[in-house]
Amino acid sequence: MISAERIYSFMKKKIISFLTILAMLFVWSPVRAEPLPSDSDVIILYENDVHCNVDGYAKLKALKDEYSASAYVGVVSSGDFVQGGSLGSFSKGGYIIELMNLVGYDALTLGNHEFDYKLTRLKELTDALSAPVTCANFEKKDGTDSFAPYVIKDYGDTRIAYIGVTTPYTLSTSSPDQFKDADGNYIYTFHEDDLYTTVQAAINEAKTKNPDFIIGLTHLGEDDPTDPYGVYKLVNNTDGFDVVLDGHSHTVDPGTVIYDRNGDPVTVSSTGTKFANIGKLTIKADRTIKTELLPFNAEEVIENDVATKTAEMKAEYKTLGDIKVAESTYDLIINNAEGKRIIRTTETNLGDLCSDAYRIVTGADIGLMNGGGIRAGIKAGEITYNDIFSVFPFGNEVVVLKLKGQTIADILEFSVRSYPEENGGFMHVSGLTYTMDPSVETPCLTDDKKNYVSMKEGASRRVSNIKVLNANGKYEPIDLNREYTVASQSFFLLSQGDGFTMVKEGTVVVNNGMVDVELLEKYIVEVLNGVIPEKYSRSAERVTLKTAEAEKPKPETGTKPSPGTSVF
Repeated sequence: MISAERIYSFMKKKIISFLTILAMLFVWSPVRAEPLPSDSDVIILYENDVHCNVDGYAKLKALKDEYSASAYVGVVSSGDFVQGGSLGSFSKGGYIIELMNLVGYDALTLGNHEFDYKLTRLKELTDALSAPVTCANFEKKDGTDSFAPYVIKDYGDTRIAYIGVTTPYTLSTSSPDQFKDADGNYIYTFHEDDLYTTVQAAINEAKTKNPDFIIGLTHLGEDDPTDPYGVYKLVNNTDGFDVVLDGHSHTVDPGTVIYDRNGDPVTVSSTGTKFANIGKLTIKADRTIKTELLPFNAEEVIENDVATKTAEMKAEYKTLGDIKVAESTYDLIINNAEGKRIIRTTETNLGDLCSDAYRIVTGADIGLMNGGGIRAGIKAGEITYNDIFSVFPFGNEVVVLKLKGQTIADILEFSVRSYPEENGGFMHVSGLTYTMDPSVETPCLTDDKKNYVSMKEGASRRVSNIKVLNANGKYEPIDLNREYTVASQSFFLLSQGDGFTMVKEGTVVVNNGMVDVELLEKYIVEVLNGVIPEKYSRSAERVTLKTAEAEKPKPETGTKPSPGTSVF
């Protein structure tokens, strides 16, 4: 059996060689027989939330080459490109940067997931990029370690200023410890307290360069128009943008008109995720602007240098990634039968499997796994290393803490505070059960970064009837004063990810460098002997939703692939 650790060691050598060669790369544009008139149309191809779907880059390059025959063409990204798939995890983002350099980008901003490999790796990746990075609202509080607030690009007679903005929620959703000093104080900022004025300052400064158009490359999200950090609110509270190309919420939006604080129209567009579409922004000589989405057909055969490099990368990975390690008769799910993501609101069989892996492999009393950290399901049939990497693409370390029962109760309460809305911190559990009453208002108090602060004094709780599995295999009521060992990943237990600040009260018992993919592989291959058993055909109903008995759906049974969801 080839371990995940050996795979990463293999790839580390490849990445070092890649970065050395990459420093010498130049991105060449096709040679035209005749130069374009300086007032020709400008076409900006855009993408967001690619999440390592590498097949789209060849199509992006093909479109760039095609349109370059009659227009000035640029390519931009609104973030979340180096994480979210096995090739990205495999190379810690290196493969993705190489492909982006072959395409030839003009500008890009950072998504929250660009920070998942930590700041040191982020610097290596951005240094390797041939395109400039713009992020107007991220910097170290002492004014260092910042990116350009804007990027200026000329396309014939047309000058464009690109201004990048990254969601301030990154502070709590992407390894928060990297943004703090040794005493736990934030030393980096996404200007969460003055986002609008910070972005407006970047717009005003960019205007001094006399751009014809100002385009926002934002990673904020369109899903909640009332979110103060959402793209709609940013547009409403600034002026000067002509177009904003957004990411983060995976919204498919060919173009929506939002009005800025002066009442001027601003077009907001987003392509979805994983190259579902490629965006096309056309600026005509008469200054009219049009945004549209070009659906991406993964079956289309494309022949160019990017396609060749993609095939080489896949072949290199395939020798290890396609090795069969196990098999399953059941779909292990993160989505329901309609394709809607439920892993961040609902107990599923894959959530049970992952939390069991943490508890059983480490020998801890309790295993916890946040739904936002489970990134892909596993279909019935053969299970490969690629499948395991896709479930856990972040490379988090396995950690065990000693935590008091009261802290565990607070964790569970905080994890369901947003229900029925999605929450990346929704916990899948092993070694315990509990009941949740959604009719109770959450007692959790948070700061402006959505970090846990305390419980509202005297308030009722949503979570009750917490029971912990004892040494005799029976569930007994949790002892709020007793210390239990809790296993999970470093993002949660060490970095206080998703705002779980209460874990700082814990004592580290295990932190030996094992990574999450290695743990999951060990559980499936060694503990389960390479066969997913029938108990994972559906969820184990460890979480009970308090509701009228007649309203509770019955779980499905059987040996064929099943939805795998809980009654919760």
